[in-house]
Amino acid sequence: MGAMLSLFTFLIPNHKLIPIIHFGSKIAHVTVRRRDSPAVLPTDDDHISLNKRSSLDPRSDESKKPSEKWMSLKELVEERTGYTVVANFDSVDHVTYKRTLLRVLDGGTIGLDFTPVTPVRDQDETAPVIVVLHGLTGGSQEPYVRSILATACLPKADGGLGARAVVVNFRGCAGVPLTSPQFYNGGNTDDIRTALLYISAIYPRAPLLGVGFSLGANVLTRYMGEEGSNSRLRAGVVLACPWDFVRNSARLEGRWLNRVIYSKALARNLSKLFSKHIATVKSFGPSVLMDHLPEALALKSPFLKDMDGNVTIYCAGDYPHTPFRSADEYYLWAGGHWKLPGIQVPFLAINSVDDPIVAEIPYEIASKNPWVCLTTTRFGGHIGWFEGPLFGRKGEPPHRWMKKPVLEWFAATLDITDKLGATGINEGNPRETKDGFEREVGTRWVGYRVLETGIQIHANKSDLLQGL
Repeated sequence: MGAMLSLFTFLIPNHKLIPIIHFGSKIAHVTVRRRDSPAVLPTDDDHISLNKRSSLDPRSDESKKPSEKWMSLKELVEERTGYTVVANFDSVDHVTYKRTLLRVLDGGTIGLDFTPVTPVRDQDETAPVIVVLHGLTGGSQEPYVRSILATACLPKADGGLGARAVVVNFRGCAGVPLTSPQFYNGGNTDDIRTALLYISAIYPRAPLLGVGFSLGANVLTRYMGEEGSNSRLRAGVVLACPWDFVRNSARLEGRWLNRVIYSKALARNLSKLFSKHIATVKSFGPSVLMDHLPEALALKSPFLKDMDGNVTIYCAGDYPHTPFRSADEYYLWAGGHWKLPGIQVPFLAINSVDDPIVAEIPYEIASKNPWVCLTTTRFGGHIGWFEGPLFGRKGEPPHRWMKKPVLEWFAATLDITDKLGATGINEGNPRETKDGFEREVGTRWVGYRVLETGIQIHANKSDLLQGL
């Protein structure tokens, strides 16, 4: 999901973006490596609370509040929801990928875009790998994705994490071919499980860190909540997660401005994406999806709930609970907020309270999990956190504020050792090779075989609205 132009956002004066940190009454305690002597085994003195480790709580540094910690170098931040759609980000955050295509067990295909394409300083076999899930109809080309990766993959000496990164493109998105009558939805976690099964095999000694945007944030939340301490991801960050689909859909569709601008924009992107693949879906022969896709594409000026009620509820193939009987039934099942209690690794969620798409934020549920840090900002819209003035600038667009807390959170969690073993790597569920597929034991649809690797991908614009 993403952002859409609202004329009212351009009338808002400059504001300081002040994050409000919502830790629960109980905070997880972790053991960290000593940076000055990483080979020395941790002692009781190295056992601290997660909020102090992450520098997100004022108690971690009595001289600085969280807002000052994140804002002292950030000056002014403006919320410009529509700016993420209409602005040109071609001049910044250049990222080149090499794509790997995986055939999954149901016959579908997912595309994994790896960057950097050649190793840089600090990148040995233990360099962290950031695994990215994009928004509703996005992909690795999205400016918000590139803004994180362009910095994270820099050498440490240049202000980065010395990381590698992999963007998991949903089926049919970003040029990934559709090879089965199954797309994706906001609740199905089998494809991210399959992607992590492959990535962990390629980089067995590397800590994996997850970051998700909008719809991808919801999928990431669900995966981490379902896996608990068995998650292959060492830590996670979700940005603009839609959480409670039922209540947020009601707010989105129930307010005139949100309905006619944002809901229609999201629906239009979905319609364009499905239209690209309708001939391919027909070629598969009879299917539940093909029974409903032409009717959905014939809708005149649909809203998001129209598309979800006519297509998305039939998208998930043989996944449990599908097809759904209605959009509301799908929304009730897919909400990521239900999975927050199960998360057992460091997890940061950032939302803006002025987000026109995500109005309901699960403060109470999040507060009951000591591993979860829920952070809100007064301004920021939907993935629209920018630093400095948007207009009257020469050359480059303003920087995105969000990459700073994301990279700070990852840098902090990389030193955590307890619950993750001596190397900090969680092996996840066991794997086996069966019928030509590498499979995760105990699951029905988690498995892959490699179709092709090394496909050069440049992060060009698509014909869909960016940021959605």
